[in-house]
Amino acid sequence: MKNSHFFILLSTLFFVNACSDDVGKVSLGLFTTKDVIIVAQQDPIVKGVTCHISHIEANLDFSDPSDMSIACRQTGPITTEQVAEIDKSKNGEIVFKKSKSILFKSLKVRRIYDAEHKSLIYLSYSTKESSGSHHHSLSTVPLYNTEAWQWANANQVQ
Repeated sequence: MKNSHFFILLSTLFFVNACSDDVGKVSLGLFTTKDVIIVAQQDPIVKGVTCHISHIEANLDFSDPSDMSIACRQTGPITTEQVAEIDKSKNGEIVFKKSKSILFKSLKVRRIYDAEHKSLIYLSYSTKESSGSHHHSLSTVPLYNTEAWQWANANQVQ
């Protein structure tokens, strides 16, 4: 009976990992349990944008380090309808979130629309201060040469 529970647990773990959006995992060394994890996240509204986010995962710690990096690129069409639907406030909106500790630390990615430069800004940041800093990283995706470019020109803030 114990073997069947073990098999079910292993099968479940394999299935969860197989469904993961992890695209890379790099060990930080032989004598550490920390890895750099790279995930690909498609913007849930602007589906033509994919962000690659790297962050540290500390397997045996209660809290992962706050360091992260982000690079977002156009990987498909960016339509007028998609850009019209996004939050255009100065705060933008959270598009991705990942827990980094059991004590309320998260890695968040926020999309902000830059109307003047007709670009989407993706800001990744830690919600908890670490080493005197709220670690963050920034990437932009210009709307130039997309269907949304005409909409952005017509709706430019004066």
